[in-house]
Amino acid sequence: MFSYCTDPSTLDGLAWLSCYLTTGKQFLFYTSFGTVLVLLFITAPVALAFGFGGAIAARSRIAPLRWIGKTYIAMVRGVPDIVYFMFFVIALDQGLEWLRHKWKCPDWDAPIRQGSDFLVCAEAKLPLSSSPQIWHEIYNFSLAVFTFGIVFGAFSANVLYGAMRAVPHAQIETAEAYGMSPRQSFWRVLVPQMWMYALPGLSNLWMILIKATPLLFLLGVEDIVYWARELGGTANPRFTAYPHGDWRLWYFLALLVFYLLFTRLSEVVLARITRRLSHGQAVLGGAQRETAA
Repeated sequence: MFSYCTDPSTLDGLAWLSCYLTTGKQFLFYTSFGTVLVLLFITAPVALAFGFGGAIAARSRIAPLRWIGKTYIAMVRGVPDIVYFMFFVIALDQGLEWLRHKWKCPDWDAPIRQGSDFLVCAEAKLPLSSSPQIWHEIYNFSLAVFTFGIVFGAFSANVLYGAMRAVPHAQIETAEAYGMSPRQSFWRVLVPQMWMYALPGLSNLWMILIKATPLLFLLGVEDIVYWARELGGTANPRFTAYPHGDWRLWYFLALLVFYLLFTRLSEVVLARITRRLSHGQAVLGGAQRETAA
């Protein structure tokens, strides 16, 4: 980065540190913080969409649809996240490659699964081995978003299902008595009011989602944990030309500060959203705030 950084062996003190902190690998570490934030802000609406769909299915009057919704909620919530991440990603990746293999290589006569190996033709690989590295990273990131969305969608489905049940049924009956169809009463009465009941649970899920982002490295994404571990360990020439001791403590301390600051910011934003949603609502939280005001 700086002109005096051409020969690391001649540097010491602040000059050495300034060159060390501006290497290409260090900038990859800095941008990995953005990767985590992008994952969070994409995964949150994806998980909410899965959750909303699961909650609607779980309360459906159609029995098979209701069974699917309740099974999704119970099954995903009952499996440890780390197990689900490792199994689901491998199964999804191999399933997609198997479908491409059947389509692109119909004349393939060798068994696909040979012991612990899963072998498909080169044209069926996702992404192709000849693809630029950026496509490998996008593919891994997309798998991560989908997996996080499925897992946290089940938890949000349970929260939204409970919130829908918390809205007084008399209001739905009143809306229908005024001539609203079940669809209209759902979207105009139930959905606007359920968010106040759902927000505490969704706020907790947002915090848990933040805490779960270090699992990204299990999904093949070079996240902040990956770079902190590699750059903070005893220097590997593959990662830096500036040898140092074991600095993992300092790197993970930086991650600690990042997560604490981000969760604190989240608490402030969520508190403001709660106050806004509870304004004028005939629920306990809203009544208390109106009285305090």
